[in-house]
Amino acid sequence: MTSSPTHSPLRRLTARARDEAHRVASPLELFFDLCFVVAIAQAGVALVHAIAEGHAGEGILNYAMVFFAIWWAWMNFTWFSSAYDNDDALYRVVTLVQIAGVLVLAAGVSRAFDDHEFLAVWLGYVIMRLALIAQWLRVARSSEGAERTMALRYAFGVLLCQVGWLGLLVLPEGGRAWVFLVMAVLEMCVPPFAERDHPTSWHPHHIAERYGLFTIIVLGETIAAATVAVKSGIDENDALDELLPIAMGGLLIIFAAWWIYFVVPIHGRLRSSKQAFLWGYGHYLVFASAAAIGAGLEVAVEQSVGKAHISTLAASAAVTLPTTLYLLTVWVLHSRHFKVGIAQQLVLPVTALLVVCCTFLGDWAVLAAGIVATLAVVTGTTLTARMAARERGEPVRAA
Repeated sequence: MTSSPTHSPLRRLTARARDEAHRVASPLELFFDLCFVVAIAQAGVALVHAIAEGHAGEGILNYAMVFFAIWWAWMNFTWFSSAYDNDDALYRVVTLVQIAGVLVLAAGVSRAFDDHEFLAVWLGYVIMRLALIAQWLRVARSSEGAERTMALRYAFGVLLCQVGWLGLLVLPEGGRAWVFLVMAVLEMCVPPFAERDHPTSWHPHHIAERYGLFTIIVLGETIAAATVAVKSGIDENDALDELLPIAMGGLLIIFAAWWIYFVVPIHGRLRSSKQAFLWGYGHYLVFASAAAIGAGLEVAVEQSVGKAHISTLAASAAVTLPTTLYLLTVWVLHSRHFKVGIAQQLVLPVTALLVVCCTFLGDWAVLAAGIVATLAVVTGTTLTARMAARERGEPVRAA
């Protein structure tokens, strides 16, 4: 896409209207999301390797740290672009620099997992965050008053946090988990601090669409990872009987995950910055668990063909636990706001409990979890349809 001949290639970076009509994701934003898939895929591969080798605890901790860096960089860009995307030449160039930082981060994921070496991850993060600081300084230059103060607070807060992340490089390995915890909290404090006097003009429909598109991308990466794992198992071991239940169960879980996320129009709930912050932050668990489902399916495949040094129970838990986390988080962030009555409200929490119970079903655990997730979709759809029929005064038919 080229710049319109009626617009200058360099324009003031001013706020867009929150009620702007027909606001949709731009091609640049879609390209940005697509490049993040590379980093997510690398984190998933590293998690699979760690779990398959029997180092689940260490692998999950490293995954949580790396995925936070990926998610937070994506979220910073997403909310900034929703408020200030002017699509001029400089904005595009700075965004492409951020994408380059993502690719550097992705290249360092394996070393962060295997050797606890975070230099490449940190360097990629520096590239992304310096580009973001440049964008906020452009906003400060193009604005005045409370909006200018907000932009400078963002720039200063991002820079200060980036310095704090140096702790991952200079502190002993045993203290890195604490560095991550402290810095993650500080990072999430920057937006409320910066916007306490002047909130950004993010667009509710646009934000909801961006999060939905990224959810689709993550679920798509999960399908791709599971497909590759099944293909590898068939090619190397000709173990179709063992792999078919995992493949079927995995597909059912992913299809249900998509259905459950998109069944409600969430943009209407994003009415204030406080609601938006909580909703946006909660998606760390949505995205991380969705990606982890794909890693878990790979682990289950490797265990079924004898390539993973873990028990069947551990391999099953690698699928069922992230599925449970996904279901509960989507219920908290989305579904519970639209459910009427105790029966509708209990569908996802009960489903999450049943998925955990499926962990103990041995080789059939993944397939059972997929069936349970599918039944949750059927049950929720049926209850909603019955309620709608009653509201219209129509007779309720037996299922």
